[in-house]
Amino acid sequence: MHVLVVHNRYSSAQPSGENRVVDEEVGLLRAAGHRVDVFERRSDDIAARSLLGKAAVPVLVPWNPAVRTELTARLRAERPDVVHVHNVFPLLSPAVLAACADAGVPVVATLHNYTQVCPPGTLHRDGRPCTECVGSATALPAVRHGCYRNSRLATVPLAVSLSVNRRRWWSGVERFFCISAAQRDVLVRSGMPPERLAVKHNFVPEPGTARAEAGEHLLFLGRLAETKGVRLLMTAWDAIAADGGVGVPLVIAGAGPLESEVSAWAAGRADVRYVGLYDPAQCRRAVARSVAVVAPSMSLETFGLVVAEAMAAGVPAVAAAHGAFVELVDDGVTGLLHEPGDAASLAARLRRIATDPARNREMGLAARRRYERDFSPAVGLERLVEEYRAAIAGWSGGGDGPPPTGDENTGSQRGTAASGMGE
Repeated sequence: MHVLVVHNRYSSAQPSGENRVVDEEVGLLRAAGHRVDVFERRSDDIAARSLLGKAAVPVLVPWNPAVRTELTARLRAERPDVVHVHNVFPLLSPAVLAACADAGVPVVATLHNYTQVCPPGTLHRDGRPCTECVGSATALPAVRHGCYRNSRLATVPLAVSLSVNRRRWWSGVERFFCISAAQRDVLVRSGMPPERLAVKHNFVPEPGTARAEAGEHLLFLGRLAETKGVRLLMTAWDAIAADGGVGVPLVIAGAGPLESEVSAWAAGRADVRYVGLYDPAQCRRAVARSVAVVAPSMSLETFGLVVAEAMAAGVPAVAAAHGAFVELVDDGVTGLLHEPGDAASLAARLRRIATDPARNREMGLAARRRYERDFSPAVGLERLVEEYRAAIAGWSGGGDGPPPTGDENTGSQRGTAASGMGE
């Protein structure tokens, strides 16, 4: 099979699970003998642009005509069997869909977040869940609240793109891959066509190392941001420390907007270690040495990569009982779930998982079995190829005749033919 992967890579300054998922899927397919090419842009490249070039970026978020032209030419020259779209923000734009229509190539898209119904993609605002834009014809609430980077101006391009390209996405993509059933449920309720939404969990590579002993620390591994529950974790850990601790330290690894706050909080404490940003090998070792990984996210996570990575290493998780965590963590079997946003509940689960070594070991073994059944590379490859084949078989746009023409303002013939829906 010949696959062209389309992805705008996130900044390398902060860890990106999405970049890693894309790279691992490309490697998985290539190792299985498939031809995989990549059409990408990098957010890192924005810094090297001229002042005028930087100013133009927001204007191109809803539609980048140069990308349409370039990708159309490449598709007509290479003729892949399917195009797999991941992230198109900020440098690619939904113009990639028109390019695929122009060249007559079917499209699948992985939905790594909620950007189809929420401009910043988080369904989270001011420390709590927010669904004001879900199901709405416009994304004006997001602009009013300045949901992206706490800026109304920065939110405008995302809100415009969501509003004007909504039907292009829904009609121009043959199959959307939701990375959890929880995510799919939200998108179906928002009005997205359910027949095009398939659940395909992310896979996790074999870590090459697994927990052999009881573990030596609890581990938070991820972006240091409010939505990831970092402040909630600090509050819960302070309560645990005041009660005598649990016998192992808390290790926090990552980078993000709360980095200075976390560093100051951890300074001088024997029960907390802030270690900064780990590289992939360090991450794997830290997970394998964990009593448990902690995922106290305040937002509705679409998957929870760190939980699946812990499962691969035979390590249980303590996670918030909402979003995808509910389907990833079998409470009391492969880990523990805490009440979302409740520091006392989180503290209680951390005490429980750290002070019962025998039960912890059983949960770790069960977590590994769950990984082998649902999140291993073999399972990931099988499901990915199955979904590609289903999209190609179900596509009615044709591929041998003249390519259909599309217009960035009115939509594409291919999208209408494929779904029976107008733009």
